[in-house]
Amino acid sequence: MRTSCRLPLLLSAFALAPTPAEAQTALAVPLHEYTVPWGREGRPRDPAVAPDGSIFFVGQAGKAPTGNYIARLDTKTGSFRKFDLDPGTNPHNCIVDARGYVWYSGNRNGTIGRLDPRTGELVRYPIPDTTVKDPHTMTFDKDGNIWFTAQQSNAIGFFNVSTGKFRLVKPPVPEGKRSTNPYGIVLDSRGRPWFNLFNTNTLGTLDPETFELTTYVLANERTRDRRIAITSDDKVWYADYTRGFLGRLDPRTSKVDEWPLPGGANSMPYGMAADDQDRIWIAETGTQPNRLVGFDTRSGTFFSNTAIPGELNTVRHMVFDKRSKLLWYGSDAGKIGQAAVSAAKVAM
Repeated sequence: MRTSCRLPLLLSAFALAPTPAEAQTALAVPLHEYTVPWGREGRPRDPAVAPDGSIFFVGQAGKAPTGNYIARLDTKTGSFRKFDLDPGTNPHNCIVDARGYVWYSGNRNGTIGRLDPRTGELVRYPIPDTTVKDPHTMTFDKDGNIWFTAQQSNAIGFFNVSTGKFRLVKPPVPEGKRSTNPYGIVLDSRGRPWFNLFNTNTLGTLDPETFELTTYVLANERTRDRRIAITSDDKVWYADYTRGFLGRLDPRTSKVDEWPLPGGANSMPYGMAADDQDRIWIAETGTQPNRLVGFDTRSGTFFSNTAIPGELNTVRHMVFDKRSKLLWYGSDAGKIGQAAVSAAKVAM
């Protein structure tokens, strides 16, 4: 395992970010939300865009009828359809392949599953290592195979959808901890998975051929990077949940830059995604209402700030759809929302 050196915090980056007061006057983006008919108790989350433009999401918490399901939102009609899962599945995440199959992570029963929404048929693939019980967030590679994290089980997994075979990597656990807590995961242009090790101040990546693990220690010991995004230059962006920063790692040099978020130290950044203009969008969940903030990676400035409706709300995961140019999110307020982020303009 190769580990980069810890680097000093780059104070020059801080001057690029606006103060919280300035951020309140920044450009807002249009939001549209759909009320999930089964309520907020299931914690509707992790929307994924299907080839036909419909949105699938999971109800992670609880059990039927309010939770433990996959659902489809028809964005043309606003109608919903629910697919109940095996009791105790408690899906954490879903992704949709090119054929329209919905893949989900069984966060409580150690499975990767596939739903055919045309028939309702479920196919289940138990993870053979019984110590890996909680598959978390997933992403496809170019061949339609699945990389995933398993948070409490301290694992990053690869699932070959053609053979049904799994391969797992478990990062070294620092002394005094039970897990590194692998969390968010994305792929770069070379097909390398990058992931947060949320219980440490570390980002990790795997070679997709050899499965060799490389880790990068971030700028501050208190950093806890929770979600992750990659821009077209293969620079890796992360949200520091405990300190309220947006960070950037350049894997070629191991250089780390950070910008304080508009919401400050208590902003608790959670869901994040990159759009088609290499801008980063982050949900600040430390305030009610949550706020969606946009960061322009070219100018190094926060340029957009939008309140997300709902009390006792947390936006945990977001995805950007390049076809519709919409950002999608689920919320603990019982909504599936879209944000027209591409229309937002950066002041010149």
